[in-house]
Amino acid sequence: MGFGSLKRYLVILPPMLWLGLFFLIPFFVVLQVSLADPALTRPPFTAIFTWDGWWPTGFLGDLENYKFLLSDSLYINSYWNSIKIAAIGAFVCLIIGYPIAYVIARAHANMRNTLLLLVILPFWTSSLLRVYALIGMYSPNGFINSTLSWLGIIDTPLQLMQTDFAVYSGIVITYLPLMILPLYAALEKLDGDLMEAASDLGATPLATFWRVTLPLSLSGIVAGYLLVFIPSVGEFVIPALLGGPDQLMIGKTLWTEFFNNRDWPVASSVAMIMLAFLVIPMMFLRNTQGSREA
Repeated sequence: MGFGSLKRYLVILPPMLWLGLFFLIPFFVVLQVSLADPALTRPPFTAIFTWDGWWPTGFLGDLENYKFLLSDSLYINSYWNSIKIAAIGAFVCLIIGYPIAYVIARAHANMRNTLLLLVILPFWTSSLLRVYALIGMYSPNGFINSTLSWLGIIDTPLQLMQTDFAVYSGIVITYLPLMILPLYAALEKLDGDLMEAASDLGATPLATFWRVTLPLSLSGIVAGYLLVFIPSVGEFVIPALLGGPDQLMIGKTLWTEFFNNRDWPVASSVAMIMLAFLVIPMMFLRNTQGSREA
């Protein structure tokens, strides 16, 4: 092994150790718990191996927890609601974020950094604080209802809390910058000569957008959509604080199984299935980025 190869291995060694320590080991621990059975012990699950000193001699685990999840409508509905709310929330972020990213990409160079700073600025505050700000706006005595009542538009407060609207707006407020930044990166690299050539050939601004700008920014759309969709699937705080009992998402179900029911094997199975759902879009994102780099 040459000195150059050794240096490359030394560079990647710290992140590999970090991933192994804080991802792979916890992953296998959760996988092991998901194959166990609940028990009135501490920790509250049975062992899945029999041991002879340091060596396992038999396997006691099973797939009963996974069979239970896939046969119970509560968990199936939780997964479906999580995917649906995350998909719609990401789409709303796309509709709002694309014009913002386009304006920033076409802005004067001296203004871009300022505009990008305004996009990133919400990340400097806690997402929990932003959700509580929405509660202050949407509550029966909040800003929106108080203003509409003062203007004489409504007689009774609108039901804004514990609705789909509240959950979707929470997702948009929380994750919109994750949509704007990859869109901006894709739009900023577009060659302006292509738009000018389309205009010279008689294309209208709308036709230029649909046939030139939008297809060339597809990688940014895919990246931004998945960056919003992936964390939204496992969101717990937003549906717990803004949603009602109908907004049952898998993050809330996971919390209930761990801390209320104390059923760690089922909760671990819920987490493993959710991870399997997220691996597919993550692989799609990686392939999209690889195609873009090629």
